[in-house]
Amino acid sequence: MRIDSFCAARWLALLLPLALVGGAHTTEFFGLVPCEMCWWQRWPHYAAVLIALASFLVKNRSAQLGLVLLAGLAVAISGGIGVFHAGVEYKWWEGITACTAQVHGANPMDMLTDALRRPLIRCDVPQWTLFGISLAGFNAIFSLTGAAAIFALATRKGRRA
Repeated sequence: MRIDSFCAARWLALLLPLALVGGAHTTEFFGLVPCEMCWWQRWPHYAAVLIALASFLVKNRSAQLGLVLLAGLAVAISGGIGVFHAGVEYKWWEGITACTAQVHGANPMDMLTDALRRPLIRCDVPQWTLFGISLAGFNAIFSLTGAAAIFALATRKGRRA
C-alpha cells in the first residue's frame, strides 16, 4: 500500500501531539504533578490535535494543507516551550514564573508567607529524567523533530511508499 506524504503529514500532525499529551497525562497516574511550564507545553498540543482533526473534515486540499501546517506550527511551539523549560531545569537560564523563584523575605515570617504563596511543584527541578533528559527535554526533542517531519512531509512533492 502506498501512502502519499501529505496523508502521512496529516496523520502525524494528529497522532504525535495526541501521543505526547496522552503520555504527559499518563505520568500523573504515577505521581508526577505538572508544573506551570508543563501546562504551557500542553496547550499547543491540544490546539494541534483540534487543528489536525479539522484537516480531516475539510475537503479543499489547500485548506487541508494550511491546517496541517498550522498544526505543525503548534507542535513546534510546544517544542520551543520545552526547550525553554528544559533550560530552566538544567539551570542554563532563569525561569520567568513564580514556580522557579527563590523564597524571599526580610524575616522568617515574610519568607514563610512568600513560600506559601508559591506553587508546591517547582518548574526548575525535573521530577523525572531518563539518561539525564527531563520530560520537558523529551517534549522538545519529539515535538521539534515531529514538527520538522510534518513540514517536510506536507510540502513534499510526489508520493511516499
